[in-house]
Amino acid sequence: MTLAPYACDPAQTRGRRFAEVPAPTRTDFQRDRDRIVHSTAFRRLVYKTQVFLNHEGDLFRTRLTHSLEVAQLGRSIARSLQLNEDLVETIALAHDLGHTPFGHAGQDALNDCMAAFGGFEHNLQSLRVVDHLEERYPAFDGLNLCFETREGILKHCSRHNATLLEADEPPFGDGLGGVGRRFLARAQPSLEAQLCNLADEIAYNAHDIDDGVRSGLITLEQMQEVPLFEHFRQQALTSHAHLADPLQARRLLYEAIRLMLSAQVYDVIASTQATLDAARPDSVAAVRALPPLVVFGPAMREGSQVLKAFLLRKLYRHPQVVHTMAQAKQVVHELFAAYSAAPQEMQGGFAARSSALRAAEHPDPAAAMRVVSDYIAGMTDRFAAREHERLTGVRLLP
Repeated sequence: MTLAPYACDPAQTRGRRFAEVPAPTRTDFQRDRDRIVHSTAFRRLVYKTQVFLNHEGDLFRTRLTHSLEVAQLGRSIARSLQLNEDLVETIALAHDLGHTPFGHAGQDALNDCMAAFGGFEHNLQSLRVVDHLEERYPAFDGLNLCFETREGILKHCSRHNATLLEADEPPFGDGLGGVGRRFLARAQPSLEAQLCNLADEIAYNAHDIDDGVRSGLITLEQMQEVPLFEHFRQQALTSHAHLADPLQARRLLYEAIRLMLSAQVYDVIASTQATLDAARPDSVAAVRALPPLVVFGPAMREGSQVLKAFLLRKLYRHPQVVHTMAQAKQVVHELFAAYSAAPQEMQGGFAARSSALRAAEHPDPAAAMRVVSDYIAGMTDRFAAREHERLTGVRLLP
């Protein structure tokens, strides 16, 4: 496929942290994707959850299925806009590698635990996974991904953390800085990275409707309060009258979600093409200097925001979800306390690294606690629950 002039060209990548000989049969972005798929962190995503924990059902989304859905949506949109599909897929598959067990509850708990040591943020942790924590290659830590992939993974970053990242980046030779520079310069990432951000939102809104109704915490009748969803539910009924039968409720839900997803994809394509036609960027560098270009149209953006607000009120703050997430937070807090007090309880090289940092001539307690944070963040839901029971003798989660 011919790439637009403002798309990321793998032949023009800004490079890797450590120089490598190019692969003979794959572009650099394809090589990044393959490294992510074969990583340990990627495999763990199958047992890291979104809203519902693993023990609550086999058919709810996990971080892995979510990442695959983001990749599918992203590639479809990228193809129509002549963006780099491989880079979009690569970023999508990697964007949640740093998520903790137990979804956002785990992240919030770990951020509380690390408050005195620099905090915890899952986007930054995803970058840390691919830059440092994966141990697969003899010549370097991490996966040694391209700048463009790493940039797309880092969706959010404070100025403080961006400054720290820049201090740790190797010189790329072009004077443009590393992945933290755009947060300091208030610039934009590539269009492929912008697209992944929006595909992420589209995917989780849709699958949280499906999972929420499947769980029984929200109903199809309640979803009629959301104008965006109701529009497509009515459209589904108009085209397929038999879906009004209560026995067809599941098919009706699927069809409404399918129509909504398609409309959002087409809206992003049309709205983004309009912004590109107006701004006329002629390079990736030009994209970085412009406001965000991958966007919903105004009506779709408003409809999406109303949907997100509904899900926040009715699903994410449902008493059953709040109760389970409170237990999950307790698990993370107590794991952190246990490993902080007895680092030898951690497996692999984590115990040795933490102990060495504490026993050094000039101890580094923040770095030692970061090792504990890395260990917990890498856990799956079920491993965290088992470890908590082993260390405390209390079973909080099945």
